[in-house]
Amino acid sequence: MNSKDITIGSIPAYHAYPDDGARHPGLIVIHEIWGLNEHVRDVANRFAEQGYSVVAPNLFHGMSFEGKIDHSLLDEMRNPETRDEAQKKMRALLAPIQAPEYADKAISQLKACVDYLLSDEHVSGKVGVLGFCFGGTYALALAADDARIEASVPFYGQPLPAEKIHSLNCPVLAFFGEEDAGLIASLPALKEGMQKAEKDFEAVVYPHTGHAFFNDTNARMYNREAAEDAWKKTLVFLSKNLA
Repeated sequence: MNSKDITIGSIPAYHAYPDDGARHPGLIVIHEIWGLNEHVRDVANRFAEQGYSVVAPNLFHGMSFEGKIDHSLLDEMRNPETRDEAQKKMRALLAPIQAPEYADKAISQLKACVDYLLSDEHVSGKVGVLGFCFGGTYALALAADDARIEASVPFYGQPLPAEKIHSLNCPVLAFFGEEDAGLIASLPALKEGMQKAEKDFEAVVYPHTGHAFFNDTNARMYNREAAEDAWKKTLVFLSKNLA
């Protein structure tokens, strides 16, 4: 496996890819709210070892909060004594990515990642997208906005707006933890919308599991059994749709 730091448009990204010189499917991996950290790079490496040419962009590059959100802030949000102030701090930090213009910018940056992969002589011509939390939301959003995406795997991402569902042109495999209350509450409407629009959509919900269960650097949230099962299901799904 080879890897390198690159720049796509105006943002930095990480590219991990097989070193056999053959052509492989492309995959975009979108980070959580923690940004393009070592965990995301490790996930990209894992997929590269499975035969994918993987690009992980830093969609928070140049944002005012870059580097200011870490697990200590999450711990403060869980502590009843510090929760209110931590929630205010988090809302203030994340305000820039709640603006509609940010979504347009992020989708544009992700489309540039698709361009990059499709222009790589070692990419087979098929590209999928996968993401976690924030990245899961954008893994769905990109699939609805770019017909070149041929498979989407959102991990605990926000549902697509109902009016966007009809734009999906690829199969979707979505993962959730049963104890992730907000997303689980929104799941029935998402399933109904996908069914009405006749989209290829599968949702896997892991019992006794919460948000961020795939992140093995987050000891509080990581669920090994769910993560390993999701990994296996993802590889089967991507192989089926990107081969």
